[in-house]
Amino acid sequence: MPEPEPYRSGEKPYHHGSLRAALLTAAERTLREQGVEQVTLRELARQAGVSHGAPSRHFRDRQALLEELAAVGYTRLGDAITAATERAAKEAGGAKKAGKDFAARLQAAATAYVRFALDNPALLDLMMTGAGADGPEAAVKVYQRPYSILKELIRQGHESGDLRPGDPERLLLIVMATFQGIAGLVSTLKMPLEQAEALVADATALFVRENSVS
Repeated sequence: MPEPEPYRSGEKPYHHGSLRAALLTAAERTLREQGVEQVTLRELARQAGVSHGAPSRHFRDRQALLEELAAVGYTRLGDAITAATERAAKEAGGAKKAGKDFAARLQAAATAYVRFALDNPALLDLMMTGAGADGPEAAVKVYQRPYSILKELIRQGHESGDLRPGDPERLLLIVMATFQGIAGLVSTLKMPLEQAEALVADATALFVRENSVS
């Protein structure tokens, strides 16, 4: 993901009506560069060039801002997984065996997740804290979206017989742990993206029934 555009000194960083977006952009930049402890409404107001009280018109407190930032991350992750699986399905459309389509979509979902994790480590950490998980129904739906996409993919794999049998909920956790583990390993060992994608392909093969892709 490209870095947020930096604000220029002495230049108003937002246009009328877009302070909320400007604060979220500044919050993500601060999170990425300095850590979650440094994300405060006062500091973001300073960066945006507004009064200390201005952010409260959009966020009741710091926690509300962090919850909204996590929601932005979940939306972005969900969009990335959806786009990747749809692209994989389209590219595998000519495959004679349905399993090739499923394996391609599962691998695409895994790759999208790992890339997001590598590009946004601090944001993903914030997302994983569970902030907002008990909030309004609409917010909870946003937080659950990436997992709902993967859960549906698992359901389809079981229905078609292309995915190894197992409890869907437990399998979802195992799949997510595998994705996250690969991202952590690649980040720690500073592996090139090509090696990360090779690991994703190998991991995906462990979940797919052999006779589905042979």
